[in-house]
Amino acid sequence: MADAGRPPQARVLLQQCLHAKLQVCPAQGDTEAQWVEVPRALVIYVCFFKDAGEDLLPKMVSTLLNVKLSENENGKLVSILDLPGNILIIPQATLGGKVKGRGMQYHNNCGKEEGLGLYSQFVTLCEKELTANSKCAEAGMVVRHGTYGNRQVLKLDTNGPYTHLIEF
Repeated sequence: MADAGRPPQARVLLQQCLHAKLQVCPAQGDTEAQWVEVPRALVIYVCFFKDAGEDLLPKMVSTLLNVKLSENENGKLVSILDLPGNILIIPQATLGGKVKGRGMQYHNNCGKEEGLGLYSQFVTLCEKELTANSKCAEAGMVVRHGTYGNRQVLKLDTNGPYTHLIEF
């Protein structure tokens, strides 16, 4: 999806799941971690690079929510909106890493404040798209998400190795 000759502005990993449970470690001052749980979902891991802009977000959301990667009860591939299914969004800065010697470097990732802004807008656009979809709204589907900049623990039951990497 990234234009030829231009470095990607974002990298996304999609994973189908039957059930997911995300533990967001407590922010400073909080005492307990919070759990977010979703059945039958599309898990979206997202990382934004330097030069990523807000104009990229609508294209990302449209592509990710409409790509036919989810298996319906007949085994046919449909979009998460057509399934209908839930969405779990996880900020994943490590998707921007490059091997340097025996370590990883993340110099191409956007700054923390910029990343938080893009991530928040991305989540909001996904929520709007899901609630605007009549199938998802009628079925009570939801968007859940992790917290940008916090360590998180993920428990995932997948329905196959349906993992896809997309760059924008």
